[in-house]
Amino acid sequence: MITLTDSAATKIKELQKEMADKDKIMRVFVDSGGCSGFEYGMSFDQKKNDDVIIESKNITFAVDSSSISYLKNSEIDFDDGLHGKGFEVKNPNAQNTCGCGKSFN
Repeated sequence: MITLTDSAATKIKELQKEMADKDKIMRVFVDSGGCSGFEYGMSFDQKKNDDVIIESKNITFAVDSSSISYLKNSEIDFDDGLHGKGFEVKNPNAQNTCGCGKSFN
């Protein structure tokens, strides 16, 4: 299960309101790259056949089947404070993370 904090859910709702294509949903994924080996990504996209659909805080989002195991039990937060990093994934499965909060292994 992947959960959203209240601040992440609020920001996603704001971004959804700005979307021209209302059929797209938030996609959370893991891709190779970044300074630690893997990096997190988020985008608005169409649902795909192999997606796992998750709901948290009344937000429905998609995770592709290859990313779901990397993200198990993660929490997605949004920090827009003075030193805010934007969206940040708090992943209990990550052995090492980078200072940017967007890369892990």
